Order: sequence, then structure tokens, then C-alpha cells
Amino acid sequence: MTSCHVTKDPIKKVAIFGGTHGNELTGVFLVKHWLENGTEIQRTGLEVKPFITNPRAVKKCTRYINCDLNRVFDPENLGKTMSKDLPYEVRRAQEIKHLFGPKDNEDSYDIIFDLHNTTSNMGCTLILEDSRNDFLIQMFHHIKTSLAPLPCYVYLIEHPSLKYATTRSIAKYPVAPRWWVPWAAADFASIGVAYAAELGLDPAACGMDVLQSLQSPRLRDRERWEMRAPGMLMALRGAP
Repeated sequence: MTSCHVTKDPIKKVAIFGGTHGNELTGVFLVKHWLENGTEIQRTGLEVKPFITNPRAVKKCTRYINCDLNRVFDPENLGKTMSKDLPYEVRRAQEIKHLFGPKDNEDSYDIIFDLHNTTSNMGCTLILEDSRNDFLIQMFHHIKTSLAPLPCYVYLIEHPSLKYATTRSIAKYPVAPRWWVPWAAADFASIGVAYAAELGLDPAACGMDVLQSLQSPRLRDRERWEMRAPGMLMALRGAP
């Protein structure tokens, strides 16, 4: 097993998003709770900001108003001139980018935890988009270990045809957990924030098993990616 190296730059800002999809209520509930009392996610030397990303969709308890907020963080939509004629989620994406990004900006947020629910049979799962990102590999390993014996899977969706335009993509280290149970999401967020504050908590042990993605057929006019465990388990290790 090769050893991981962590970022030399300190993590200063962490955002926790809920309500990217307005009908996924675990993140909404937790963010509202932390906005009222954020003691359990605050750490010395770290700015942690809970944030409702799509408040109109949350109010109507619907996935989105005009278009999927988690698909419009691409250069084309983010570069459009702000206008009331733009879809609500495109305008909201530009506002979120201004508040939290872009990732190459000195004042941008280092980590975004974007909390989601799922109806897929995938349990508690962390989405990994870059198998070469040592910091995220190490963080995910620590979260998996800390949540045990609750199983927590890592789903690698790194693929040449995937172009990420997600809410979390404006952060240097994007994290997207999927949960069935709210208490697990609460534990995850606290563990993740603690790890960010204490960089290098477990530097030697960062190898882990992940599940690779296969593109599934189009369903309801949007691409979905499903986890297929048989034959798809692979070992992921930090880059040397």
C-alpha cells in the first residue's frame, strides 16, 4: 500500500449544504437545526457554514422549481448575465458560486458537504469523484472507520464522459453523501468537520474498497448512475 499525503494548506472554511433537492429532507432538517444551534459542528480555527441551497424547492417540497440545481454549475450557466428571465436554479447557482466559490479563489470554501437522500438501495454512501485526491480518500477512510459498525460505502464515479456541474463542484474538496437515516448524516457531518479541523488524523491508513460506476439507461429524461456491487469492487489507494 502506498502512503497518502495530505494537503499542506490548512482547511479554513467548510460549508454544509442541505436542500439542493427540495424533497430530500435529511439535509434540510439538519441544516435548519445547525442554523439554530451549530455547536456540534463548530471547531476552533474553522469557519463552518450550514446553508439551504434551494429554499423555494424546499418550501414546496419538490426536487426543483425550473431545473435541477445539481446540474447547472457549468461554465455556460454560471457565465450567463443575471436576469429575472433565467431559470430560478440558474440564478441560485450564480448566487451560491458568489457566496462559496469559485474553487480557485483565495476566499472560496475549501470543503462543501452536500447532504442528499436516496431511494436507491445503496445504504450510506459517499460519492468520490477523483481517485487521485489523497485528502478526500483519507477523509472518507476516516469517516468509514468512525461510523463503523454502520456500513458506509464509497462510490467512485470517476469517468471520462462525466462533466461535473454539481452544487459542490465549486469547492476544492467536494463531498456528497447519500443517506437513508438522519442520525447517520448528522454523525457524518460532525466527523467530517472534525477531520477537516485536525488535518492528517490518520495519515498511514487510507486504502479502502470502493464501488465503481456503470452508466445505466436513461430514465425519466435524466442520466442516472447506479451502484452495481457484484464484480465492481476495487481497491483504491492514495497516489504516491
